[in-house]
Amino acid sequence: MEVLRPQLIRIGGRIYRKNPIQEQTYQHEEEDEDFYQGFVECAEEPCDGYEVVQTEQGFQCTVKAPSLLYKHIVGKRGDTRKKLEVETKTSISIPKLGQEGEIVITGQHRSGVISARTRIDVLLLTFRRKQPFTHFLAFFLNEVKVQERFLKFQEEVLERCSMDRGVDSSIFQNPKKLHLTIGMLVLLSEQEIQQTCEMLKQCKEDFIDDISGGKPLEVEMEGIEYMNDDPGMVDVLYAKVHMKDGSNRLQELVDRVLERFQASGLIVKEWNSVKLHATVMNTLFRKDPNAEGRYNLYTADGKYIFKERESFDGRNILKLFENYYFGTLKLNSVHISQRFTVDSFGNYASCGQIDFS
Repeated sequence: MEVLRPQLIRIGGRIYRKNPIQEQTYQHEEEDEDFYQGFVECAEEPCDGYEVVQTEQGFQCTVKAPSLLYKHIVGKRGDTRKKLEVETKTSISIPKLGQEGEIVITGQHRSGVISARTRIDVLLLTFRRKQPFTHFLAFFLNEVKVQERFLKFQEEVLERCSMDRGVDSSIFQNPKKLHLTIGMLVLLSEQEIQQTCEMLKQCKEDFIDDISGGKPLEVEMEGIEYMNDDPGMVDVLYAKVHMKDGSNRLQELVDRVLERFQASGLIVKEWNSVKLHATVMNTLFRKDPNAEGRYNLYTADGKYIFKERESFDGRNILKLFENYYFGTLKLNSVHISQRFTVDSFGNYASCGQIDFS
């Protein structure tokens, strides 16, 4: 970490400085038990935005968190919780592994309870960001005619460009899984899935109905583009998606959904706007047909992973199919799709959705 430019984390409108992580290894213990000794200091004062209740014993504050993340608050041999309790002069009660519930912080001093809550929030956010994405918000783009045009595109590309470096059938998207991603999610409990469903319904009431007019959005999937800056070394090739009437309604709708979910913390803020695209070729598929267009760089236990990718030369494809027409679609639903699942139609399984009409 650069001393003069430390990493900052924003939680609920407050900004915190994240100190370095120190990992401690014990013999005969499971490697996947995370121990986090680095804590944060508040970069904005005061840090009193939490609901703290006064009791006969002092003060109390509760934290809702999925049970999957409890171990990161406990730490190896309970060291993380002990360190928190000692430094903040509080007592921290955590539900048993596998049981859903609330983390309860109690202490004699309000400031100590708030300090413990702040640190726990940062720990939860840190390790949540290391969890693999589980779900994503998306429009399905797999209408039959579009699938047919996509398969025609694949056939023609392989016929005319198969001699180009890295181009083969393994890197094409499954036509049944064509989709437009709005944002990636980490949902670690049924409660978080339900929370996402409720937020999507609220988006519909607050602005989606106004933007869509209560009707499907008619869009065109036309033209191709690549993600990186070198057409000779492409990893992702995508089809562009735009409103048929030339309006900005689709972009406005997805950007406002993204903004709402980022404000809630369900989606980590990486961009201010959604890139309207449908992945048609992806080198991640080369070794894993079930891979996704985006992936975390951490496993479920927080360990860094590296995925080696063999790019392809996309220059001829871009030249020959620059304006390829995949078809017209009527977008009528936003889905909460679960990664690495398949429904009876061969698409991603949906955990919930809202319809425009």
